Amino acid sequence: MSSYLDYANDPVLWLMSLPLVLIVGALAITYSRRAKKVGSLVDLSSEEQVKAFRTGAISAIGPALGVFVVMLGLMSKIGGPLAWQRLSIIGAAHTELTAAEMAAQAMGTTLDSPDYNLVNYANACWVMALNGCGWLLVVALLTDKLDAISYKLTKGDTSITSVISVSGMCGAMGYLAVSNAMPSIENAVAAVIAGIAMILLNQLGKKIPILMEFNLGFALIIGMIAGTIARS
Repeated sequence: MSSYLDYANDPVLWLMSLPLVLIVGALAITYSRRAKKVGSLVDLSSEEQVKAFRTGAISAIGPALGVFVVMLGLMSKIGGPLAWQRLSIIGAAHTELTAAEMAAQAMGTTLDSPDYNLVNYANACWVMALNGCGWLLVVALLTDKLDAISYKLTKGDTSITSVISVSGMCGAMGYLAVSNAMPSIENAVAAVIAGIAMILLNQLGKKIPILMEFNLGFALIIGMIAGTIARS
């Protein structure tokens, strides 16, 4: 039987992913044009609008670098077409990689296992799609109710909202980091070195703010290099 990646990188899948990516691109252009048209309503001059768009574009380079680095790993596991499609609509590479890994674990294997096959890949496709659908349903059904829910939970104290959000994210990411670091020494080395690098980069970013947006990508690269050295 051929490797599942032969199917995952099939030209047909590239063609099937293309329409969704084009829709995302069209939406980005539409939003940009409408934002420019209504700029005058908030007293933004043409020069200020151009500056705002330029600032936003530059600020997006850092997060995009982090997504790009993780995308390379994601492509090696689920193929180029699906990685391209998922990250075009979600943009959270770590979320998609986590969903693919959880899909594999649910079937008693891992993304790195030699017995990972086409059935496991199909399961990953479903898990990632359903995970994205859950976000869309929450947005569609609860957006107008979030203010009331947030007020009941925090009694109007916005600092509590920040604490809840950060605590939840730290718990989830901490669990994923530890569970992925445990299987091997090189994984543990990569996780520890990347964590230390992130702390140091954040400290450096306080002195050089422009570096803050690039920290995630740099930390990932440093961690991968450390893991590779530990494996050799």
